[in-house]
Amino acid sequence: MTGSNEVLDPQQVYLQCERRHIYALLMCAGGYMGAFTYLLRGGVFCNAQTANFVLMSIALGQGLWKKALYYLLPISAYFAGTMISELLPEGMKKKGHIRWDTFLVGLEIVILFLLGLLPDSAPFQITHIAVNFIASMQYNTFRQARDIPMATTFCTNHLRQTGIYLGKWIQTKNADSWKRIATHLFMIACFAVGGLVCAVLCPLFGGKALWGALIPLAVVFVDLLYADLKTEKDYLDRIPRGH
Repeated sequence: MTGSNEVLDPQQVYLQCERRHIYALLMCAGGYMGAFTYLLRGGVFCNAQTANFVLMSIALGQGLWKKALYYLLPISAYFAGTMISELLPEGMKKKGHIRWDTFLVGLEIVILFLLGLLPDSAPFQITHIAVNFIASMQYNTFRQARDIPMATTFCTNHLRQTGIYLGKWIQTKNADSWKRIATHLFMIACFAVGGLVCAVLCPLFGGKALWGALIPLAVVFVDLLYADLKTEKDYLDRIPRGH
């Protein structure tokens, strides 16, 4: 951190929404949400769509049209969330109150809290659509942590980056490669911890176990809100790296 009288150069300082601990907490929440929908909401993955595309294709190949539609709903919600998250932020930045990143995490908290109030008898599609919608917006909004490309709702990108930089280290012995490997492995571990905790809590609390994801999200929200209102209030128009 700099002194209170020092002027920060926006191009030289990482925004709070680009800090690695923010991404680690979002990875925990992402793993948690994915485990929840798979365990208690019909075996559907709501943090990424590759598995849902595979399952939909299998259903189509077997002539199970209703089952195929069952998987098309979360895929469509994910698509809509990505598109909307791309359209909304610029308009919000012009209002000058809080960053889109902060607003989004707050929205996630509200939606997950409300979903936790639903009885287990409620149609699974409500949770599928809502979680896919916010997961895609989170993935599209939080893109880079200190110039390292990131995904916050699935592990495939982190596994790929780990393999890439391990290969580069074998070739060049560059110490920076190890730093990136450690970062991506840490993100994978956070994702796994989120899923593990959810698997433990789901049998105990049923649908209300979804509220466990609110803990890392609440920490992120408070952190980002403080930055918007205090430490970064002069940089609300700055676009995070990767956008």
